[in-house]
Amino acid sequence: MTAPADPPFEELDFLYIPSADVAADRDHFVDVLGGRCVFAIDAMGTRVAMVELSAGPPRILLTDHLAGERPILVYRVASLDRATERLVARGWERPASLEIPSGPCRSFGTPGGHRLAIYERTRPEVEEHFAGRRDF
Repeated sequence: MTAPADPPFEELDFLYIPSADVAADRDHFVDVLGGRCVFAIDAMGTRVAMVELSAGPPRILLTDHLAGERPILVYRVASLDRATERLVARGWERPASLEIPSGPCRSFGTPGGHRLAIYERTRPEVEEHFAGRRDF
């Protein structure tokens, strides 16, 4: 199978990973694996920690509010509407839209149970706003 001439997504920006203990998982990623904690937020009954394990993406988002055990691979697209149109034309069943801090998003599963999302970065300043915040 050959790769498409025009890839459907720009970049894998985030691995959104469910966690039963965000603080412990964050500490392991930082203390044992050598990652860098970008932020650790405890707000509205939810804990989320962003960790970098490399100079570039993807960043890891550990969270206690995500159901299931599989991570969600969050890809950036230039235009959420255009990417959605392309996917629908290929047989994708369009899910409901949602918002993540960086912009509008659509999350979906594959027949094999994998979880992906596409989003348009309309609020690029969000990561910088949260950077350095340590609630836990």
